[in-house]
Amino acid sequence: MRAESLEFFKAIVNAPSPSGYEEPAAEVYRAYTTQFADQIHTDVHGNVWAIANPDAKEKVMLAGHMDEIGFIVHYISDEGLLYFSGIGGHDSVIPVGQRVWVHGKERVAGVIGRKAIHLLEEDERKKKPELKDLWIDVGASSKAELDGLISLGDVVTFQYEFQMLLGDRATARGFDNKMGSFIVAEALRLLKQDGGLDPGVGVYAVATVQEEIGLRGARTASFGIGPQSGLAVDVNHAIDYPGVAKTRYGALDVGKGPSVMRGANANHAVFRMVTTAGDEDGIPYQVDVAPGGTGTDGNAMQINQCGMAVGILGVALRYMHTPCEVLSLTDVENCSRLMAAYCRRVKPGTDFTPRLPR
Repeated sequence: MRAESLEFFKAIVNAPSPSGYEEPAAEVYRAYTTQFADQIHTDVHGNVWAIANPDAKEKVMLAGHMDEIGFIVHYISDEGLLYFSGIGGHDSVIPVGQRVWVHGKERVAGVIGRKAIHLLEEDERKKKPELKDLWIDVGASSKAELDGLISLGDVVTFQYEFQMLLGDRATARGFDNKMGSFIVAEALRLLKQDGGLDPGVGVYAVATVQEEIGLRGARTASFGIGPQSGLAVDVNHAIDYPGVAKTRYGALDVGKGPSVMRGANANHAVFRMVTTAGDEDGIPYQVDVAPGGTGTDGNAMQINQCGMAVGILGVALRYMHTPCEVLSLTDVENCSRLMAAYCRRVKPGTDFTPRLPR
């Protein structure tokens, strides 16, 4: 991965952006895409559109959400402890004992506390902890100490940032799915710098908001843009570690290329165009299968207005919704290349209507 791209990837992944509080990631996205986009637009919902050929009537929307899971402070006790709710889907085992950042008036370090194991009753030891049983300790001895520093509604993220592992593997919190925002930005950069995009086709690389709480940003952005086709990109569950069966979930491995989803949530013409692009351009890919709707931005995009021809790309990820998600940087790069390759094959008037092959 080129140095400038890697620095952008690190910056957007490390930016704190729980759903509804995406402004830090949006600033990083705008600063990077301004270098090559013809136009940048931020809508009232917070989605950031980086656009190539904004006057074209044929429009392709590329969507990768920039929100991450996190927590939000809903109560501050007289003793100065913070009680919190989850933003997005959490395994309540993960937060126990973790260090966190509380994003108040300034960033404050804290730890997530629970009754020590020595003090747990026998029946408590057998149960999975719930978020309501946990609290955040920032070292305050009273609520008064936190006045003007931490307020109700402040958000919280784990103290984990981007880190390289062996080879091309990396770990971070929030790859789901600031990785997707990175991919759509890089796809637009490739189109602008390497060329090949039809001048009659506009590409809208959108860093969407609030996916983790209901695909909300993709719904409003796709309505505002009105594209004929689009690609959503998100993380996939890697099925290459112990305890998950390929016979149940299908094969999807880290390092073997991005995924292309086939199923009801993907337009068949778009699927064929993406896979043909991969075959012709020598870009490796894996086929992911989904029988119905998906929990991705593509689900909202497909049913926008009178319908939109949508494809869904993905990158295999281990340990989703934990602070130590793991992926392959090569898969990420190839996903950007595959996305750009699809856009180059879209022409004004491309017919995406499903029909039997002749």
